Amino acid sequence: MLWGADSLPLAVVEAKRTSVDSQAGQHQARLYADRLEAMYGQRPIIYYTNGFEHYIWDDFRYPPREIEGFHTRDELTLEMQRRKSRKSLATIEIPKQIAGRAYQENAIRRVAEHFENDEQRAALLVMATGSGKIRTVIALTDMLMRANWAKRVLFLADRVALVKQAVNAFKTHLPDSAPVNLLTDKHTEGRVYVATYPTMMGLINEMDGEQRRFGPGHFDLVVIDEAHRSVYQKYRRIFEYFDSLLLGLTATPKNEVDYNTYKLFNLETGVAHLTKHGAMDPGLLYEPPFTDYATQGPDQVFAPDQALRLVQAIRAVNESADALSA
Repeated sequence: MLWGADSLPLAVVEAKRTSVDSQAGQHQARLYADRLEAMYGQRPIIYYTNGFEHYIWDDFRYPPREIEGFHTRDELTLEMQRRKSRKSLATIEIPKQIAGRAYQENAIRRVAEHFENDEQRAALLVMATGSGKIRTVIALTDMLMRANWAKRVLFLADRVALVKQAVNAFKTHLPDSAPVNLLTDKHTEGRVYVATYPTMMGLINEMDGEQRRFGPGHFDLVVIDEAHRSVYQKYRRIFEYFDSLLLGLTATPKNEVDYNTYKLFNLETGVAHLTKHGAMDPGLLYEPPFTDYATQGPDQVFAPDQALRLVQAIRAVNESADALSA
């Protein structure tokens, strides 16, 4: 048991022997939570473990999920407060001065609905280069913070230049988030932290006294810029370590089995949506799920010449396939 400063239960842990499947403790842990809720009027967050595998179950919102470790007392206290203070994202106005284009607003609303209504913890935004991905993320971050969904956000990029770009964008459009460049200010505190993948891999193991500085529950949202380049196994470890909402950004998602961007976000492979009778039908770009973000299809996201080149490229792939099969 872990108790809060108000003497109310924050978490209950059911620990099994290492030789026992950790899942065997789920039912017993739930019974403990039921009893504690009846006694104290506050339902604790549920953990169960066998020492090797750890699971968290906040059955107010999500099914059980595997986790790298336990949340701190402060993080659990904040989660209890959020049960009462968290606002619906549908009621939060999009800051149009940050991201006011129609497709940006559509993307923000769809991600918000995915997190809130669908109760999913991972989302992927596929947006063309130059369409304002970072500003879209900043606007979403602002909404999550105002709705008390997020206190701290981690933004990951694969190049130093992109880290600097993101930090400057947050400073310009959301200065109250006190963005921290972890490449140059590793010990500075803020609400938004920006780093490259190698830097964050090193900081995960950094200790602050007797505990990790960045524990599994430190961030409420992790943003992965250029997600199609970040799904290599050694960097995927970061996404599995942090117990947070996950948002991926990409312009060119890959479909290779080993580096499948869609699989990381629990989504279907993108090319499958374009395949019809063994060929890629460009007309499907104007149908769901692509129109979930842009109701007019690629014309609303890309410049007209870019949309034309996209359709022409798909047709060229089909012609090549027909030639090979002839």
